[in-house]
This record gives sequence, C-alpha cells and structure tokens, in this order.
Amino acid sequence: MKAMVLAAGLGTRLKPITFEIPKPMVPVLDRPVMAHIVGMLERQGFDRLIANLHYHPDTIRDYFGDRLSYRYEEELLGTAGGVRNVADFFGDDLIVVVSGDALTDVDLNALVARHRETGGIATLTVKRVADTREYGVVLHDREGRITGFQEKPDPAEALSNLGNCGIYCFSPEIFDYFPDRPFVDWANDVFPALLDNDVPFYIYETEAYWNDVGSLDELRQGTFDLLEGRLDLPVTAAPPAEGVELLEGAKAWIGEGCRIGDGVKLMGRVVIGDGAVIGDGAQLRDTVVFPGTEVPAGSILIGAIAGQAGIADRLRPLAALEGAAGR
Repeated sequence: MKAMVLAAGLGTRLKPITFEIPKPMVPVLDRPVMAHIVGMLERQGFDRLIANLHYHPDTIRDYFGDRLSYRYEEELLGTAGGVRNVADFFGDDLIVVVSGDALTDVDLNALVARHRETGGIATLTVKRVADTREYGVVLHDREGRITGFQEKPDPAEALSNLGNCGIYCFSPEIFDYFPDRPFVDWANDVFPALLDNDVPFYIYETEAYWNDVGSLDELRQGTFDLLEGRLDLPVTAAPPAEGVELLEGAKAWIGEGCRIGDGVKLMGRVVIGDGAVIGDGAQLRDTVVFPGTEVPAGSILIGAIAGQAGIADRLRPLAALEGAAGR
C-alpha cells in the first residue's frame, strides 16, 4: 500500500528549534518524530512511501535515504497542492496522507476501511479535543457526512469538538475539485469546493493518541506521553544510568552515550537524548534535553527544552533503530 508523509512545512511555531532542523526531524525520545510516523506506516502495511520536501530537505533525505521516495517543492504548494504534486505516485490507488510532524498511533487501515465503506470522495480523521480554540473542528450529520467546519472557535461558540487531525484518505477524483493554480489548501480551497458541489465526504473518528506537536509545550507533553506509554509506538530501551538520583515518583529516559555528572537529581519526567552531558549537581524537573546538548554544572531546569546547535548531526541513525525491541 502507498502513503504520503507531509514533510515540507516550516514549523514556525517550534522556533527556535526549527531554525536548524525541519519540524519532522525534531527528536522525540530515541528518534525524530517523522521516524515514528514512518515506522508506524510500515508496521501497518504501507510499504511504498513518498514525502514532500522544502525546508532543510537534505536533513530528511539524508536521514531516511531510499526508505522513501521524495518530491521537492521549490516553492511551497500548500497542504493540498503538495498532495496533487505526487498524484502520479498514487495513480488509481487510494491516497493516504499523514503529517510527518505529528505524534500518533492512529489505525490507518481502519481509516481506509471507513473510506471504502462510505463510498465518499474523502475521509478525514477526527478526534475529540478539549480546547477547540487550538484546532479546526469538523461538523457532520448523523451518518458522519461532513456538513461544515469551524476554524479554532471559542468553546462557547463551537458546534463540534472534533478536531481535524490532518490525516486523510482520498479517492483519486479528489483532484477534480482543485482550483487551477499551484498553491492549494485543503481547508480554504478543496473542502469548501466539496461542500459547494454537494460531494459526499465523511469523518473517521479515532480514539487513538494524536498530538500535532504544534508548540513547544505540545512537543514536551508528547515526549512525556511517549515516555509514560500513552501511545503505542516502539521505543528502544534506554541503558541504565549510573550515579543518577531519581527523586520519588520520577521517570526518566536517558539515551546512549550520555555523561551524567556527580550529584545530578532528576524529578518528575525527564528525557535526556543520546550523547548529552549533564554537569555536576544539575537538577532537572519535567525537562527534555536534546541529543548532544551540554547542561552546565549546577543548572536547575524546570519545564524546559534544552538544545544547542548541531542537533541534526546527533540524531540516532535510522539503521540503529532497525529491529530494536519495543517497550
């Protein structure tokens, strides 16, 4: 089966991290978030994958190599235009699209089955969200046919609490409803055209984990959720860290090749990436330390994300993850 991984975005909400690396390559525990997505796709039977590239394309291409096919966008084509740009890759097959910068364990085969069952032209994965102000929400009728959208409505005005996850299944006919220009957006161009033309398209509601990693807070929370096993993605076991004091109730993941100084104390949830150096007497609470980062002696980090230049060069190679045992 075929699928597309969206990987061309700028990741502006994750600045300053994304000054150096594209958002899909931001590390979450032992690997970039996009590596979690690619692994999930392959485990679910999607063995032919393509990614669109734009921002720092070589970082993604060099990491995944021939694991994926690629389509470079000299200028961004939009959320839908990038998909049309790979229409030849899918041919007459169904088009499955997943964000490469989101953390999820959604069942994509169930999405495809729902699409076939309804017979609509598009199926959108949705999930109930606590705060509609952070998401575009989807309105639907009793059969799950989509009737409209609201963009980040105030909860008091929201007509739905189903957030659009940006995970889609389309029939090839979807391209008949695209405007005749290169840049095309699903929310502003294609979905309104489907509604205007009374074309049936439907929701696939999931209870799976989904985090669009749209902010630094969401990145930290997604990392902790994976640490605590709240989503079904395999993670390589971290080697035991000697000389580290875990205060009562603390949970930590410490990567390979780390150097931990004397008297280091970890509290709450802490993730320390491969090759990081934690100086003597440092205290970390609810903190993520990116691979290769040096935390000076005596530092106190609370609710932080610590990183420094050169993250892309310190990511654990994809080959090192092959065959790694899950949690």
